[in-house]
Amino acid sequence: MNNGTKKLAGKIAVITGGNSGMGLATAKRFVEEGAHVVITGRREKELAEAAAFIGINVTTVAGDVSNLEDLDRLYAVVKEKHGHIDILFANAGGGTVAPLATATESHFDKIFDVNVKGLFFTVQKALPLFKDGGSIILTSSNANVLGVPAFTAYAASKAAVRSFARGWTMELKDRKIRVNSMSPGPIETQALEKAGLTAEQAEQAAAQFASQVPLGRRGKPEEIAAVVVFLASDESSYITGVDLAVDGGMAQV
Repeated sequence: MNNGTKKLAGKIAVITGGNSGMGLATAKRFVEEGAHVVITGRREKELAEAAAFIGINVTTVAGDVSNLEDLDRLYAVVKEKHGHIDILFANAGGGTVAPLATATESHFDKIFDVNVKGLFFTVQKALPLFKDGGSIILTSSNANVLGVPAFTAYAASKAAVRSFARGWTMELKDRKIRVNSMSPGPIETQALEKAGLTAEQAEQAAAQFASQVPLGRRGKPEEIAAVVVFLASDESSYITGVDLAVDGGMAQV
């Protein structure tokens, strides 16, 4: 912290997918920077553990972003407890691997329901509570510009997120609400295991990813959190509509 000044002092932040990985690391950092956070996730147990880890100034709401009633419940809690939103980190997302030749309809639908539809309505339903001059950060992925075999539905869903940042920047500019996407590369989270890989496959994939990253390693969730704090704060007051890659250079060179 700069001389004890906190970058997000008194701000109200909503983080979807805040119960693990990048979302949890960001929620923890937001609170350290003076914000009050409301985090969502699908699993009550993980949410309770996340709240204990964050410690103070945190409210949890269980829900699935692809279920619009769950989103309505989330924002009802935010409205009742805080009355407004300053920062939204639309971070919930994920995906499984499947080659084009064998991918099923449910594989496709599941990815797009969460990463595209869920994110779209997460932002739409936040708008009535949003303070003018606020900041919206969307989690995309450096897959949005890479051709990665068996990850094509996921990559396309993240390209949609990148596109949303552009369009919403224009739609919300009169309210001075900034919209940016943040594209992680390979990060040390449970994402690979959740993508349907065995522990051994996940380890191999992690090593392969690391070899493709100029910095030679996977990133840490805290490194993502630092960037999201930047995009959420006045430090980035003249930045909107961008896609900020946080990928160790993987998709940049």
